[in-house]
Amino acid sequence: MNHQVALLHPHRRKIMYIENSYEYFSKIFDNLDTAGESITEAVFENCIFQQCNFSDARFYKCKFVDCVFTSSNLSNIKVDYSKFFDVRFNESKLVGVDWTKADWPRFNFTAPISLNECIINDSSFFGLVLSELELEHCKAHDVDFRNGNFTKAKFSYTDFINSLFMKTNLREADFSEAENYDIDIFNNEIKAARFSRHEAVRLLNGLDIELVD
Repeated sequence: MNHQVALLHPHRRKIMYIENSYEYFSKIFDNLDTAGESITEAVFENCIFQQCNFSDARFYKCKFVDCVFTSSNLSNIKVDYSKFFDVRFNESKLVGVDWTKADWPRFNFTAPISLNECIINDSSFFGLVLSELELEHCKAHDVDFRNGNFTKAKFSYTDFINSLFMKTNLREADFSEAENYDIDIFNNEIKAARFSRHEAVRLLNGLDIELVD
């Protein structure tokens, strides 16, 4: 039996359901609560999710294409073997997400996800190739970016306190107005990356030097 999750349709005012192995096109999901639930092999294309609660939910082999999440809670979601294409997260909470479990395209010229004004603490992008990733105006504490490729990424206005960068490709990445990053210039690729002058001094932390006023 397919698992079903109740949803109030914003226009028809009738109860609808999200079913496993079902395809949804151009739907608006408003105030949907699937906390702790499991959704399998569902497809969402050109859908909008607003003020939804997906905390601790599991998306197994699901597919999201050209979707937008706004003001939603996706903390601790499981994205096992799920696919994302042009998915945007705005003003949402995505704490503790292991993005390495998703099924990413082998070849992509731009990142399949973007995050704006989101909280993504304690998440992992370890070893991922997400060129041109957009991560702007976010709180990214204790996030693992090690061994990843984030060339031409947009990291502006983001707080990276205690996040990990090691053998990370950050060529041409934009860190303007970002803060609290700890990037070893000898163990990361930062050629042509942009940093705000007042924060760029942090790049000298790995050098055995003393800074004086």
